[in-house]
Amino acid sequence: MDLKDQLKNLFPDHISSEPEKVEPKKSDIWIQDDPIICKYEKRKGKPITILEGYNGATNDFKLLAKELKQKLSVGGTFKDEKIIIQGDYRDKIMKILKSKGFKVKRVGG
Repeated sequence: MDLKDQLKNLFPDHISSEPEKVEPKKSDIWIQDDPIICKYEKRKGKPITILEGYNGATNDFKLLAKELKQKLSVGGTFKDEKIIIQGDYRDKIMKILKSKGFKVKRVGG
């Protein structure tokens, strides 16, 4: 018996006010014709991963940057229509993007 069942037994008249989670369809958010380019560079001796080539809405790309940074637990930024992630995470980023339905092309080694 989980917590929700226990609460229903204690308070049978209570109506749950939790909103149902509705996930948007992949095609509603991500519009992509050409593959996103995933590059590896070193700046000031430190490795970074750069994602560029997204042709959808800028706000969607910013949300994607935020999600990638949270999933990888790393720092990064969104500048000049590029996502810059601190560290070499090309494999993990490509796996995440492919699961979302993006085409990804690896560049730089």
